[in-house]
Parts: sequence; C-alpha cells; structure tokens
Amino acid sequence: MSKPLIGVTTTHLPSKSGHPLLTAAEAYTQSIQHAGGLPVLLPLDMDQEEMQALLERLDGVLLTGGGDMDPARYGGQPHPKVYDVDAVRDRMELDLTHLAIEQHKPFLCICRGFQVLNVALGGSLYEHIEDQHAGALKHDYFPNYPRSYLAHNIQVKARCRLASIFNLDEQDGVLPVNSLHHQGVRQVGTGLEITALAPDGIVEAVELPDHPFGLAVQWHPEWMQEVVSPNGQYPMRRLFQAFIQSAKGDLK
Repeated sequence: MSKPLIGVTTTHLPSKSGHPLLTAAEAYTQSIQHAGGLPVLLPLDMDQEEMQALLERLDGVLLTGGGDMDPARYGGQPHPKVYDVDAVRDRMELDLTHLAIEQHKPFLCICRGFQVLNVALGGSLYEHIEDQHAGALKHDYFPNYPRSYLAHNIQVKARCRLASIFNLDEQDGVLPVNSLHHQGVRQVGTGLEITALAPDGIVEAVELPDHPFGLAVQWHPEWMQEVVSPNGQYPMRRLFQAFIQSAKGDLK
C-alpha cells in the first residue's frame, strides 16, 4: 500500500550567513516516518491557488510548533513576552487550516499549531499564561529542560478520540505530558470540543467533531516518542500512528 503524504508546516530561520531558510524540527518528520507516513515540507509563501493544488496531493497536514501568532489575529494586545511573530506564516497556516477543514483533510496540530486552529475558528489566546491566568502552573519548560521532560499530568475526557488513542479508561484518564509553551487557549474556537485540561484549567487538547481526523494538542508528542509508560509501551507514538492511519483512508 502507498504511504500517505503528510504536509508539514515550516518556519523561517536565517542561516549563519544570513540567508533565509525554511525549517522544521526533525522530530516531526521522524515521527511521521516511524508511523508509516511520508513527510513533505510546505513553503510559507504559497497563495490560495498554490495551496489548494498542493493540498489536493496531500493525505494529511501537520501544523507544527514555533513562535507566537500576532495578537492582532485574535483581538489580543501586544505583550513583551510575545516573540518570533511571522506574518507570512500566520497567514499561510490560517488559510491552510481553513482549507483542511473545508476539504475534510486529516490534520494534527501541535503547540503553535493547536493555537492556530483555535484562532482559525474564532478563538483567542492568552498572550502570556503566567500573567493572565489565575493560579497558572509553569508551562514554559524551555530552554533549560529536556524536551521530553514530563512537566505535569493532563485530564483527558472519557470516550473522546484522544482517550481512544491512548487506551484510557471509560472514565476520565490521566496522561503525563511535556510543556513547552507560554501561551494558551483563552476562548475556545467555534465547533471545537475540549478533550483535555491541565490541572490549572489550561486547555491541552481539542477535537473537531465529525471530521476524519481533526485533533490538536498543546504539548509536544514528537519529543516524547521514546518515553516509556509503566506498562512498557510508548504512548505518544500512538498519536502519530492514529493520524497516519486516518490519512491512509484519504489515499486515492
């Protein structure tokens, strides 16, 4: 059987000599490959017609992590902790998200991608959780922590897609995750279902009901592929495996 093609969003990064580069962390592409998919890096300067033509050839889309969105995109305010805003990336990923939803294309969103999905559907963000969410835990375990560091547990809603992927109990289940973000969902976008929360109430996962695979997580599962659970399994691998399995259903 053919392997599904998964479009992976990229970010701008200058080379040491100052030349512009498009990059994505290898952890994303490796996670897709190990789950049985073929990653394809997506340019950021596509117009709607080019994006549409490329999306028709893809079987799924992965929206990756990265810098912050422009607060103006969600009616927010400037904040000194907002960093690495890229207007071109904001525009491209918002357009891509709308197209993936409209065309029922399987997608998985991670960290920034989680926030992009929320904003695309009319939601808003905390510009900086620590300053704006009462009783907030520390969520920005970077840069001086291992990327696989288990920062806190999340509570996963029973009988949702996420609970099914991780084989959690019929009742709400607990899952340990890493935490590499300083922003988070303030108001949830229209049509999104909250399926996991941090102990302080910060939203950690949302799903788009009635979509072939529309799932977004605030943590970084790509950095947890080698984390072993007490039963000797690698739970975060299941997330990519479920995504790729859904993308296989979109193969022509």
